[in-house]
Amino acid sequence: MQYTSKEQAAALSGIFQAAGLVEQMAKNGQTDNDQLEPLIQSLFITNPDNVSDVYGGYENLMAGRRVLKNVLERQADTIQGDAVRYALTLIHLERKLSRNKNMLAEIGQRLERTKGQSEHFGLMHETVISSLASIYLDTVSTFKTRVQVTGDLKNLQIPANANKIRAILFAGIRSAILWRQTGGSRFQLLIGRNKLLDGLSKL
Repeated sequence: MQYTSKEQAAALSGIFQAAGLVEQMAKNGQTDNDQLEPLIQSLFITNPDNVSDVYGGYENLMAGRRVLKNVLERQADTIQGDAVRYALTLIHLERKLSRNKNMLAEIGQRLERTKGQSEHFGLMHETVISSLASIYLDTVSTFKTRVQVTGDLKNLQIPANANKIRAILFAGIRSAILWRQTGGSRFQLLIGRNKLLDGLSKL
């Protein structure tokens, strides 16, 4: 299936939105739930009709679009260095995950159970966030390469914050899967900047 630059830019925006939220959480101990909720929801959207459905509409990616635009336009004064590092690591980890069929199967089974929790408790309930964090910790986080989160140690040592960061990283992996499915790659990030900027302008 042929995907448009708009759809690719949306998936990449999802990765950068997650990365930006991790940076906020690590440094400030809080996140914007309006930005976070569509990403958490995306983990349970496994058979979408289109890219927009994964996030409940492109308008829910505004924060990620902003971060990505600054990166693509090389706005040195506004680029969030940690967020960029997290995003690139998530793309790398997703490639490793895509080759591990057993891990993918385990993730699918556990997400199905967690979806039931979300329907019972609510999407953003601490039980759901904890379950998502646990899935990430037991699967993606076991790879040799890991996302090295830096920030205020006081924030990072609070268990609820650590769970939220892992859940956000897990959601970032979901967007990285979508990025690959729409034809995205690390190579494209290097040579396809103008195409991605064009896609962003259409979101």
